[in-house]
Amino acid sequence: MSVIVIEFITLDGIVSDPDGSGNTPTGGWAFRHGPETVAGDKFRLGSALDDGVMLLGRTTWQLFSRLWPGRDDPFSARMNAVPKLVASRALTDVSAWANSQVIDGDLVDAVKRERGDVIITGSLSVVHALMAEDLIDEYRLLTFPTILGTGDRLFPAGGPPAYLECLSAEQAGAAVLARYGRAAR
Repeated sequence: MSVIVIEFITLDGIVSDPDGSGNTPTGGWAFRHGPETVAGDKFRLGSALDDGVMLLGRTTWQLFSRLWPGRDDPFSARMNAVPKLVASRALTDVSAWANSQVIDGDLVDAVKRERGDVIITGSLSVVHALMAEDLIDEYRLLTFPTILGTGDRLFPAGGPPAYLECLSAEQAGAAVLARYGRAAR
């Protein structure tokens, strides 16, 4: 089992509002580079979607539950079929997106119970909670040639240290997909 974080990220480490749905002044930065940069399985999830689970916070789940169910391309079919765990204390009805369930109990315990890969998309509060417990095995970052100067950062100041190694890097349209895993200790 691996815990895999996937994020759209700017050169200065900002991950907030890449699609503009948050209506922030700098929102929509990832989509300014055209749909080919963000479409399909850019994060090379492959079999992780077939054998693992997605873990989403409430805000990301609510956004995705409005977008993915209406799509019918092969990647969307995989996104709709994968089991989805939702970390939320407020959300109770997750019937809008098939195969979703709210985590019953503690987030960290729920992740530790999983047998397959756990894929976290967006969901910065979830990512930060698992970072604090040293549970992240891999980061797959689609880095855009954009500097915002403000916004929520994937790796916040004062956060725990992480020692990583680059597993791969490739151009993906205007962005670069880089995979980072735990460095040998």
